[in-house]
Amino acid sequence: MRLYDSRMMTDLPETPDDAPDSIYDGPSKSHVKREMLALVDLGKELVELSPERLKQLPLSERLYEAIRLAQRTTAREGLRRQVHFVGKLMRDAPADQIRAQLDTWKNGSREQTQAMHRLEALRDRLIKDDAAFTVLLQKYPQADIQHLRTLIREGRKEAAANENLRPGQDPLRKHYRALFQALKTLQDPDTAP
Repeated sequence: MRLYDSRMMTDLPETPDDAPDSIYDGPSKSHVKREMLALVDLGKELVELSPERLKQLPLSERLYEAIRLAQRTTAREGLRRQVHFVGKLMRDAPADQIRAQLDTWKNGSREQTQAMHRLEALRDRLIKDDAAFTVLLQKYPQADIQHLRTLIREGRKEAAANENLRPGQDPLRKHYRALFQALKTLQDPDTAP
């Protein structure tokens, strides 16, 4: 019969809470790998962007140059390695900000979409109703009245001509689009050419 020393018994943890922190609580290897592959995919998207768009993103100089090098690389294997290098450099980049900006460029922001829909509805009201023009002039007294009247008149002529189109003919949209651009410029003077 073997007797146990009391010192041996005190070395063992009494409850799981007393156990040493030998269990690793960090992310799993699979999770880390998925994050790295996501960064490589984000890097691939960045390689496809124009230099002007790249300059608008919060990229470090080293990352920017690596992306530009990948854009100039024509060899398949060299491009693959360079894209993986861009993905590696993406570890230190603000990936969430970059993804948000890319999403805005792809889909437009919700506010921009709603503003465009409002402008389209206003354009349609102006073509159908003279009272809408009076309301517009009250809201924007600085507007070029003559130019807007001309665009509305020509837009109405286009709409009338489009009703009589034969099948297969393209509708006229020149003044219809010009009126939209004029309204857009009126609401946001910074977009004026």
